Formats: sequence, C-alpha cells, structure tokens
Amino acid sequence: MYKLPTVSDSHGRRVISAVNQPSWRSVTYALMIALTLVVNSATAGQSVWRLRPQQSDGLSSAEFARLVRDLSEDGGFFRSDNFTSNETSYLHIVGKLRELGATGGAYIGVGPEQNFTYIAKVRPRIAFLIDIRRQAIIQHLMFKAVFHLASSRSQYLSLLLSKPLPKDKPASPDASVAEMMSYFSQAAADDGAYASNLAAIRKAIKEDFQVPLSDTDQSSLDYVYKNFRDEGLEIAYRMEGSRGGWFPSLKDLIEQVDQHGKMGNFLATREDYEFVRDLHRKNLVIPVVGDFAGKKALAAIGDYLRRGGFIVSAFYTSNVEQYLFQNGVFSGFAENVRKLPINEKSVFIRAVPNTRFTHPAQLSGHRITTLLQQMSVFLKDFDEGRYPTYSDLVLTHYIAPEAAR
Repeated sequence: MYKLPTVSDSHGRRVISAVNQPSWRSVTYALMIALTLVVNSATAGQSVWRLRPQQSDGLSSAEFARLVRDLSEDGGFFRSDNFTSNETSYLHIVGKLRELGATGGAYIGVGPEQNFTYIAKVRPRIAFLIDIRRQAIIQHLMFKAVFHLASSRSQYLSLLLSKPLPKDKPASPDASVAEMMSYFSQAAADDGAYASNLAAIRKAIKEDFQVPLSDTDQSSLDYVYKNFRDEGLEIAYRMEGSRGGWFPSLKDLIEQVDQHGKMGNFLATREDYEFVRDLHRKNLVIPVVGDFAGKKALAAIGDYLRRGGFIVSAFYTSNVEQYLFQNGVFSGFAENVRKLPINEKSVFIRAVPNTRFTHPAQLSGHRITTLLQQMSVFLKDFDEGRYPTYSDLVLTHYIAPEAAR
C-alpha cells in the first residue's frame, strides 16, 4: 500500500509531508500540516494520551515525567509529615469494595503508603496520587524507586529502612509478615547502606524516571529517607514536628487486620506486592501535586482519563474534605469530581476521625471510621444541597463496613 511521506514536527509527532506531490495536492497537504500544527500548538504543554485499556506495557519514562510535571499545581502547606497513614481502620471496607465491584479502571488517592494497599485490592490499570504538599510527591517518587529496586517484600523493607538483609540467609519471597517484622524490628540501620541506597534512589528518580529534582526537592528527599532510617518500623504520622503519642507506627499498620481478623496490607502477601510493584515499574502510579479544590490537577486528571477511556473505580480522599469545608472551598472540589469519568460503581473511600462525634459505623478500638460512598450519589446529593457541613457529608448515604465477627 502506498504511504504518504511523513516528517516530524517540532514536538516529534509524525505529520504528512507535501514534498514531491503535485501542486494541487501540495495545497491540500500543506493545509493538513497547518491544521496539525495548530492542534499541536493548542495542546502544547499538555500530556498526550498513549495508553489504552487493553495495553499492558505502560508509559515511557518521558511520558511519566511529563505527567508529573504538567498535571501538577504549585505546592501548598499542610500541618503534618505524612510519612505513614494514621488510619488503623483502612482494611474495614475491602470486602465492600469487592462486593460493589469497585475494581480495575483508574484509582485516585491522597496521602502515603495506604494507597498501595487500596491499589492492591482494587487492581486498577492506572493510578494517580494527588497531594497538596510537594514533599508528599517527593516521598512517592522515593517509594517508586524502592519498588523498582526491590524484587521482594523483604528487599522493599530493607531498602526503605536502610537495614541490610543477612548475606548468609537470603529472605524467602514468601516470608510471613511475622518473620519480616521480627527481623526488621531487631536489625540495626546501616549508615553505609543508607548512603548507597539514597544514591541509588536519587539516580533512579533522575535517570530512570526522568524527573529532575530541585535543591528543595533534594532536601525533602533527604529529610524523608533519613526519617525512615532513624525510626525504622516505628515511624509514624507526625503532626507539626511531634508524633502526638497515639498514631500507629508503620509496624502497626503492616500487622493490622480487618474486622474479621485477616491481614490485608500490600506487604502481607507476595501477590499484592508484585501487583503494586508491576504497576510502578510500568510508570502507571503517577504522583501529582494538587489541591482537591484547585483549578488544575484533578480536572486535568479527569480529562486525561476520559481521553484514555478509563472510569474511576475508587477515589481515596482520607479526611481531606474536612479541611475543604473548613476553608470554604468544598464546592470547588465537588465541581472537580464532576469532571472525573465515573459510573454507578465508582466509589469514594473516606476516613472519618471520631474526634468531634462518634460515627454510627465506628468499630471498637479504632479512632478512625473508614466508609464508602458512590460518587454518583455524592454528586446528586451535592446538587440537592444535602452537604452544608462535613458532618452532613459523612452521615449522608454512606456505605458502612461489615460489622466485626
């Protein structure tokens, strides 16, 4: 078959060339080139969707880096160091997620490592992690580097905590949580391992992921990684420079069980870890700096997903909506949700602090209540004015976890 000759435009895209064509065709081809360049100019600085639902090879490093850059907003402030989650109830809704068919598609989440467990359960094709703090995104790039470097759960913890594994006894890829917690609770952090690991993480972010780090970003990376070295499995959510006393440690979270006594952290099984690692290695877990009520990030993610034919299966908001109400910007978030591609199975995952009131769905022994809500129901309720306050939001049309047995 005859193929029209092509050339590359200024963005590296292939366009039809009018070279050596008859004059009447030259005009047509020239118009086509002009139209292509107009479209390309209009979309300059925006990410071009290359992944389709049936593809499995992921995104290139250049595409990943462009998404991190182009979808992000300017960083903002939050009053805590979210090294880890502080939600011991995070597994309580896993059964309901499965029951409601919240699987595949796209996942959106906020905060640190808890997202990896939800990704392992939802099994999305792509995930976006959005946080208002630039440091949180640097931390996710650090996690991504650790996933790339660690082929097993034990290696992941070894790299994350700067605690080398014993050379004379290789860790089993099927090691139990108890075995891993026992070893890493007793092993000492090693300064040599810390330095070499940090260098490898920096190299992976810069060269493998093609994400440049400013001096401030480098300082954030050093700060986060040093805290994981210094505190090990006892690292925890930290508010304004203080741990606050009651927040669960990383060890607590890994060992956490659901209301039926079953472990479910992404590090609990080899299969869950490998799924999350594979998604990272395909550059399909994309960290973005963004405000839930901002003008750019969430709307851009929604546009990106819609053009790729993806539906949001789950959106983990933690308790960010509480602060959106406090700041008087909740309606901006609702309008951003309206721009996401959803269906009747799309759900919010919310964490409600039981500090101001006791939620009816609270389970004994937990300071947080984790709930679900259908995103389509949320938009209908919002349009009907059912959410004048945060309390109204979390008490209206929520889906509670199963009761403990």
